[in-house]
Amino acid sequence: MSEVTNQVQETYCLDILEDGLQEFGLTLTDGQKQQFVRYYEMLVEWNKVMNLTGITEFGEVLNKHFVDSLSIVKALDMENIRSCIDVGTGAGFPGIPLKIMFPHLQVTLLDSLNKRLKFLDAVIGELGLEGIHTVHGRAEDGARRQEHREQYDLSVTRAVARLCTISEYCMPYVKQGGFFVAYKSGKVQEELLEGKKAVFVLGGKVEKTEEFLLPGTDMERSLVVIQKAKPTPKRYPRKAGTPAKEPIL
Repeated sequence: MSEVTNQVQETYCLDILEDGLQEFGLTLTDGQKQQFVRYYEMLVEWNKVMNLTGITEFGEVLNKHFVDSLSIVKALDMENIRSCIDVGTGAGFPGIPLKIMFPHLQVTLLDSLNKRLKFLDAVIGELGLEGIHTVHGRAEDGARRQEHREQYDLSVTRAVARLCTISEYCMPYVKQGGFFVAYKSGKVQEELLEGKKAVFVLGGKVEKTEEFLLPGTDMERSLVVIQKAKPTPKRYPRKAGTPAKEPIL
């Protein structure tokens, strides 16, 4: 890791991250602080040559990416989760922050763009993370592969698509009794009503919705927690592109 990272507490002010996580009952080790700082440095470096994030200011990344990614603890006991797939991971959110915070997790980062996966592989190597790997492919295709279908305790996504669509992307990866958690901005009552049929058809049931303000801000967030009650029918997910064009309604 860089010299800057080794002097993390002197060089960077991590109060936003630490205060935010304190609200969630989480405490970082010095090693985890260094990993988050180096992750930020690499995000900004690589963002100069590829579109990873529109948010690059340090404090904003801490809050809107790192704290937001770890907000899942408001809805789920992550100590009881062993395996997790981040569907459409992009720049690695929430998958990499979850791996840093909970080293016991076995994490799969799924994305359709190879150039993003090259960035993620570089981050994984630089941070010395183990038990985490990247997979190239669209969500609809990956869920038809035996090594991924209904193999995970937890499926997560911060995708902006509506619940009726992302449920078809994410539910097929979850084993029976496991969870799909959708990170959403704002209130989600309308989406829940619209997505009710899709969740049921795909084998899930909405367990709860956690609504809160991102610590230190007035930004509304919601976590939709869906438990896998029964196996997803074999016909789902449908071919790539169909869930977005023709959601289950």
